[in-house]
Amino acid sequence: MRLKIGKLTFWLTIVAGAGTSLAGSLVWAQTAPDPVAEYRAMFGDDNPAVLWTLRGQDLWKEVRGSKHVSLAKSCDLGMGTGIIKGAYAHLPRYFADTKKVQDMESRLLTCMVDGQGMDKAAILKNRFGEGDRKSDLEALAAYVVDASNGVAISLPLEHPEEKRAYALGKAIFFYRAGTHDFSCASCHGQVGKRIRLQQLPDLAGPGKDARDTYATWPAYRVSQGEVRTMEWRIGDCFRQQRLPQLKYGSEAAIDLTMFLAKNAEGGKMAAPGLKR
Repeated sequence: MRLKIGKLTFWLTIVAGAGTSLAGSLVWAQTAPDPVAEYRAMFGDDNPAVLWTLRGQDLWKEVRGSKHVSLAKSCDLGMGTGIIKGAYAHLPRYFADTKKVQDMESRLLTCMVDGQGMDKAAILKNRFGEGDRKSDLEALAAYVVDASNGVAISLPLEHPEEKRAYALGKAIFFYRAGTHDFSCASCHGQVGKRIRLQQLPDLAGPGKDARDTYATWPAYRVSQGEVRTMEWRIGDCFRQQRLPQLKYGSEAAIDLTMFLAKNAEGGKMAAPGLKR
């Protein structure tokens, strides 16, 4: 399949001033506001993520683990045991059984390990799929999030731990660190920013960018041929900031997700999305 992207114009401007050295400025311009839009249009209503959703549905209903129980009969994502409709739109949230704020990925891990008796190390070793090696967590995430399509994002933020998670997530978002002195806000703290052809949504506060972005994750990444979760997306941002590897299900990941989700409140879920 050939992708047609609008022609790019490359301008080179040399600026000279008295008493100053020459400076070069490279500016890329494009003919369309979203160069990936045409690519998405080629898929129409089709999204390869449906294959992950169907596999996730089977995994949700399958009796597994040393406790010989299915997630459908044992897992509570915040709406009641076995209920997934709308669950993702209200996560992260505080869970009394773990006494923690959990996002979808960490809650699924709790259900699989504590509820089903599965091996945590084995699950985490395959937390992100690649090629023929598929991830159960990504498949389950696709199934769970698909059941929230059309549901408005709304987080309780009533429990003290939920408020604490939001505050810490906000602090992480604006914290500058690493060899490049980057923060999340360096790329996602201003409207209209772009890296090459990639538009960078403003996620620093409530708004359309925050709603539209969060509502379409987890998503099928065409460049990787896999469904990726918010945990993966945040971890990849940490990598690009030259920060230490983000631990799966860590407080940092959950708190940052809480901040992003709360800023997206009011947006309607439309995931799994389709990303570059």
